[in-house]
Amino acid sequence: MTHTDTILTGTVLTFTGSPFDGAIDATAQLHEAVLIRAGHIHAVGPLTTLTAQAPDAAITRHDGCLISAGFVDAHAHYPQTAIIASWGKRLIDWLNGYTFPEEQRFDDPVYAAEIANRYLDLTLSNGTTTVASFCTSHPQSVTAFFEAAQARGLRACAGKTCMDRNAPPALCDSAQSAYDDSKTLIARWHGLDRLHYVITPRFAPTSTPDQLTALGALWADHPSCLMQTHLSEQIEEIAWVQQLFPKARDYLDVYEAHGLLGARGVYGHAIHLTPRETARLSDIGAALIHCPTSNTFIGSGLFEMGKRTAEGQIIGLATDTGGGSSFSMLRSMAAAYEIGQLTGTALHPAQLIWLATAGSARALHLQDHIGTIAPGMDADLVVLDLASTPAIAQRHAQASDIWEALFPTIMMGDDRAVKQVYIAGRPTL
Repeated sequence: MTHTDTILTGTVLTFTGSPFDGAIDATAQLHEAVLIRAGHIHAVGPLTTLTAQAPDAAITRHDGCLISAGFVDAHAHYPQTAIIASWGKRLIDWLNGYTFPEEQRFDDPVYAAEIANRYLDLTLSNGTTTVASFCTSHPQSVTAFFEAAQARGLRACAGKTCMDRNAPPALCDSAQSAYDDSKTLIARWHGLDRLHYVITPRFAPTSTPDQLTALGALWADHPSCLMQTHLSEQIEEIAWVQQLFPKARDYLDVYEAHGLLGARGVYGHAIHLTPRETARLSDIGAALIHCPTSNTFIGSGLFEMGKRTAEGQIIGLATDTGGGSSFSMLRSMAAAYEIGQLTGTALHPAQLIWLATAGSARALHLQDHIGTIAPGMDADLVVLDLASTPAIAQRHAQASDIWEALFPTIMMGDDRAVKQVYIAGRPTL
């Protein structure tokens, strides 16, 4: 018999609002079961209520596990998969020493497909169900990523990385080819199945004013697209931007002057911001993406979560593979907690998992589709075993509530904690 309905049992975590904006108990709710119908969440609640609604549903028990919306990685570089955890570089040296040589390999569509499939298998095994990735400057790198995502039924965001200076000639395009290639890729992929094209200038130092202007014009022509780039990751980078754009008031002003500041803008890192920049970002409603394992690994600095949330900034969480040192959003949550401690903000477990799910979904303007478990949302879910290792299990045994039970998995968990992942209601592991 083929079942069209599925009920999962466990501890089902849902969010009705941000735990940064309200009390934890008011914004986070726990349920016994979730009913999935035709790839979407149909209902949450007591098992008896859901079985009454769907008496023929297949029941899969994940008792003792936490069922959450799948993790959403809001900033990554899938082409850097093979060079993750490369030793000892600051940002600009790291790009020249590791990233650019590896990205040149993506002129080969076979290699691009190999890495795209490897990357998505790794992220799925870590509970990530949606990612926003930079590709390389080769259009075939975008095709490889979207084809791999499409084959898995994923909701995914990506774009061709545009660079026309301060990069190896083999990776440079031009203002015109960046516009033309991106426009062609938008027509091919944007809105197809669960795929979203993202206009992608790498960052201000690797684009001429002409290219930034061209991409700003492209964004104006395609306002439903996101635009992703990097902002104020390292002090040396900011000084470099000042030299390249001496008339700009600050780093953010470079993007704004070229039409690349908007509500659908997604700005990675955003560590060393001026008061003018933070005020402008808040006014616009743009998204800042916190990449904690990358920021510590490359020595970029400490993102001040407390200050940014107090300003009302929209914030997502990310691995920033491969500057980030892990494919796991659990590790990103742990690092975000550690950085929060260093900057005077002790992040609650509910806030951490919200950042990795609903927060990142909101940053990517996908909050109507993913990020929490609610009727009508995509059934992209992760099931977490909260006692996945002996070390975690012995701490879990002492927990007095769900947050004490979850926190050891956030701090010490890895892919062993991911018991199952569902994409549009289908189990993948």
